[in-house]
Amino acid sequence: MTSIPSDPTPTGPGPVYSTPLLVPVHQGMTAPWALAERERRNPQGPLVCRKAALGRTWRTMSASSFRAQVREVAAGLVACGLRPGDRLSIMSHTSYEWTLLDFAAWEAGLVVVPVYETSSAEQAEWILTDAGVSLIAVEDESMERMVEALRRTSPALTDLQILNVAREGVTELIAAGKSVDHAELDARTGALTSSDLATIVYTSGTTGRPKGVELTHGNLVHLSVNTVVHLPEILGHEAVRLLLFLPLAHVLGRFVQIAIVCSPYGVMGHAPDIKNLVSDLETFRPSFILAVPRVFEKIYNAADARTSGLQQKIFRTAAKTAIAYSRALDTPQGPSRTLRVQHRLFDRPVFSALRRILGGKVTHVVSGGGPLGERLGHFYRGAGVTVLEGYGLTETAAPATVAQPATMVIGTVGGPMPGTQVRLAEDGEILIRGIGLFTRYHDNPAATAESLVELPAEPADRAPSGAARAQEGDGAPATERWFRSGDIGTFDRHGFLRITGRKKEIIVTAGGKNVAPAVLEDRLRGHPLVSQVLVVGDNRPCIGALITLDAEMLPLWLANHGLEDMDVVAAAADPRVRAALERAVARANEAVSRAESIRTFTILPTDFTVANGLLTPSLKVRRAQAQERYAAQIEELYALPPR
Repeated sequence: MTSIPSDPTPTGPGPVYSTPLLVPVHQGMTAPWALAERERRNPQGPLVCRKAALGRTWRTMSASSFRAQVREVAAGLVACGLRPGDRLSIMSHTSYEWTLLDFAAWEAGLVVVPVYETSSAEQAEWILTDAGVSLIAVEDESMERMVEALRRTSPALTDLQILNVAREGVTELIAAGKSVDHAELDARTGALTSSDLATIVYTSGTTGRPKGVELTHGNLVHLSVNTVVHLPEILGHEAVRLLLFLPLAHVLGRFVQIAIVCSPYGVMGHAPDIKNLVSDLETFRPSFILAVPRVFEKIYNAADARTSGLQQKIFRTAAKTAIAYSRALDTPQGPSRTLRVQHRLFDRPVFSALRRILGGKVTHVVSGGGPLGERLGHFYRGAGVTVLEGYGLTETAAPATVAQPATMVIGTVGGPMPGTQVRLAEDGEILIRGIGLFTRYHDNPAATAESLVELPAEPADRAPSGAARAQEGDGAPATERWFRSGDIGTFDRHGFLRITGRKKEIIVTAGGKNVAPAVLEDRLRGHPLVSQVLVVGDNRPCIGALITLDAEMLPLWLANHGLEDMDVVAAAADPRVRAALERAVARANEAVSRAESIRTFTILPTDFTVANGLLTPSLKVRRAQAQERYAAQIEELYALPPR
């Protein structure tokens, strides 16, 4: 369904684009309700696939069996003394146990607080104390030791209970729950409403301490039931299968597991270790894939880096053909006869091989968490796998907009989700309201007030059901809360949103040119050698860049270019590597004007990682920290004459 432009509010910042609700929502729609509904509709149909401990087989679990186990674990949480509204934290890789504990906590009326498995002790301590967590489920002994140390040193965590999932933690919970009457669970779930708090998800903290985003059951479930109808090609058919490998500590992973439960036939599996991802995709055979852009970049880069000579020439010609074919699909005349013939010639040796890597059954992939870039979008669609980009934030319970297969425009993130409205402020900042919008930041009224702006209310027939409104006083006009996303965007003529940059990341050169770094960074990361890019240039005479090398791809690239093996430190100083990146920079610059182009760059001998604090757990660059750490290298950039 295409987004519907409303008339501009006279005192508002611009036209409002909205998509109406497709499924009516009510206060009884909670996570336990969603699971009970799935069991009622299709009790014996598969809901979860669990990989066998050894081998490559998957065992299916029906909706009825999964819900029964959820309730057994929920009873165990009650036996631990946890009361409705208490906080349970989960610190683990994506796994079946993560999903089980998530739904069990909701069945017990608890609030779930995710902690990334890569979090440092300082980050974990902040989240656990700020949210007031009563019990934390950890994946293994190393995480348990870290939390034990925090419990000894932090007075606020003295009473924190620890559950080690690896050490029969779930089994122990089930055993403890045998003494709990399930009528207690019924009472707790019966008392829940969609307005009740379901989870506190902490932001990635790119600009300071993570903020706890409070999301209700309604935020997650109202949005999920409408998404199933909004994207029937993805979630509404009988063969829906999703292999979850995104971190479930990320709001997008959490949202999609609920959407699978809300789907009539959806089946989910879990891939805790991405080292086995290709094998898991091959055996699980998903119908669609959900991932961040970096995953699709690495698949493409790996395919390119693993070829050399004639094979590489064939791959690159096939890639150009796929991109041209996809672009031609968007023209009135469509692909030419010659282009169709070329496309068929490359299907078996190149495109079908790519589809096999994704499991062989994938028709669509959903990319979120950052911009994919038009080149990769056209490449994958031309290879037979349509990439649907979406846009959202933790504060919008994940998706605020998404492209639909029938109306998608590559390079945009589609129109608003059902029950959602989007508009632009005068400076181009994206403003959002709707059924997925968070209620507040946990114990942080100043940040809440800064992020939510009051604007005159839209007429009642245009406002999405469940969206927040405020009355200024008797007789005063009603206002609506809009979330200030911090992102800059534009709408095309269809009402589809295009993300052009992050408001706080806009670079203003000494010449007064405003530059959005994302376009250049995205294009450069498409080179097999490149891991991360940080574009700089605030108050500088030109745009520069810090580039890090991909240690996994480097040996393949060197071998395929007839160069001796070398480590990342040596490669960063090698003139042949620099020459290759100079060509990559030149190609990236083709997307922008000369005033916006990268004129100087340096190759860093170390990468940006979560461990060294320069990447967030969701793999976003911590720009301020990186610029501070590499201040000397940035100064050196501008001591050299620009190209």
